[in-house]
Amino acid sequence: QVQLVESGGGLVQAGGSLKLSCAVSGRTLSRLTMAWFRQAPGKEHEFVAATHRSETTYYADSVKGRFAISRDNAKNAAYLQMNSLKQEDTAVYYCAVDTSFILHRTPNNYDYWGQGTQVTVSL
Repeated sequence: QVQLVESGGGLVQAGGSLKLSCAVSGRTLSRLTMAWFRQAPGKEHEFVAATHRSETTYYADSVKGRFAISRDNAKNAAYLQMNSLKQEDTAVYYCAVDTSFILHRTPNNYDYWGQGTQVTVSL
């Protein structure tokens, strides 16, 4: 019964900010690795950020210093704060969960996925 539901996407001007949320049900978030991926039109899923069960984090080079992943285990939710947004950040953003002990950066390693939320960065 694991479900992930993303929210918070929308239209924002370049340089602006958005905060995405991912609500998880069916599993305890504190024992999971949670990641954000994104998919731009015509492209494959791209790793964005992840937070491991140990609380360590990892970011793609393209978003370091601009995005921040966080988690609230009490609420069983994770978040992606996106600042200084660029046009190239435009994509559908997906929340994903990995039940393994290793933090992975490829989508095939993740067990559960949300349906995605659209982020569009305008000029």
